[in-house]
Amino acid sequence: MTLTVAVNTTAQTPGDAFVTGDPLPNAPELAARGTYAVGVRTMTVVHKGQVDVLHTKEGKHPLYDRPLTLEIWYPARVAANKPAIIQYESVFGRANDPKRPLIPFTFPGRASRDAEPDNSGGAYPLVIVSHGYPGSRLLLTYLTENLASKGYVVVAIDHTESTYRDLAAFPSTLLNRPLDDLFVLNEMARLGAKAGNTFLAGLLNADNTALIGYSMGGYGVLNTTGAGFSPQAMTLFGKVSGGSTALEPRTMASPAYKPTLDPRIKAVVAFAPWGMVDGVWDAAGLAGLTLPMLFVAGSKDDISGYEKGVKAIYDGAVNADRYMLTYENARHNVAPNPPPAASLLPGAPADDYNHYAEPAWNERRINNINQHFVTAFLGVHLKKLDYASYLNVPETDDRGAWKGFKPRTSVGLEMRHAKP
Repeated sequence: MTLTVAVNTTAQTPGDAFVTGDPLPNAPELAARGTYAVGVRTMTVVHKGQVDVLHTKEGKHPLYDRPLTLEIWYPARVAANKPAIIQYESVFGRANDPKRPLIPFTFPGRASRDAEPDNSGGAYPLVIVSHGYPGSRLLLTYLTENLASKGYVVVAIDHTESTYRDLAAFPSTLLNRPLDDLFVLNEMARLGAKAGNTFLAGLLNADNTALIGYSMGGYGVLNTTGAGFSPQAMTLFGKVSGGSTALEPRTMASPAYKPTLDPRIKAVVAFAPWGMVDGVWDAAGLAGLTLPMLFVAGSKDDISGYEKGVKAIYDGAVNADRYMLTYENARHNVAPNPPPAASLLPGAPADDYNHYAEPAWNERRINNINQHFVTAFLGVHLKKLDYASYLNVPETDDRGAWKGFKPRTSVGLEMRHAKP
């Protein structure tokens, strides 16, 4: 069921209007966009012969070809007199849920569709972005555009059976998140090779990759990079998947797991990663995290949990050089774009507004702070920039000591740092 709501966003978004991701007057320093114009293209790739966990019968796993739609932002050549405004098309709601029908909407961004790539910077670092459950590849455009403007190729995945449009049972998401991440990395390496025949040829360096994940995306990127699942995760998966054991190769105890850890991945950003409260990881699994990590959390997260959730992951990742940014009194929505205008219209379910909104924070403010700290973190680990002082700040900032923040604007934030 699809409910169509007409929203005239085009008339509201001239080049000088505020667009999702633009810096507010109190934005921290590194939230500002970089020097590159931004292009964006859509691509579909197919992961063939994957386990169809949603149709497992009597312990037998049929296989299927798994399509993944990707949105790719990249440094581009755009004429100075050509407005870099795009209208993204998305939906909110829930597939197959008549109480939360799919509502299409558009929203503006600062990118140029199908623009010519700018190869002047050589092969740019690669960033792969994984959304929540449900979500979409367009959930974090404030961040994806921002990073592309700073010289990254950014690839956001529509995880099949986990988006608003095609939401399916949870076992698919539990199984496929890390598998999708690794497949997309391999596809980007193939397509980005200098001998390739797509716009990506020679544009990206897959040997210098970061993963960014939100909620179930955070769950996936942690497993992709060393946090093998626990025996309790296998029990949980078996219960929700009718006894399937398809998750076993992603457990810490499996001999098949560690060989999948990919040295091309250099850093990880995990926004509100799900799973710890449900026992998805134990101490041995978290100890497998060795890459530099930035965790972002709300202190009142009631989906992933805080003290027994995200903070417990941070505390347990004892072999990683790790940071944790906490938004005090925020709940789970510390990563997405602000609520779309269509979610404010009469008839739009309140739950769909709340899927994006933070009750105690301005979402645009959160976006700017995330841009700042992710820029610093990836700048250090993928570009070798001298940005460490933006990260190595006092745990709280009552005296205006956080580098890059205007006076009186770091209230409500905490930054922790721990080394192996």
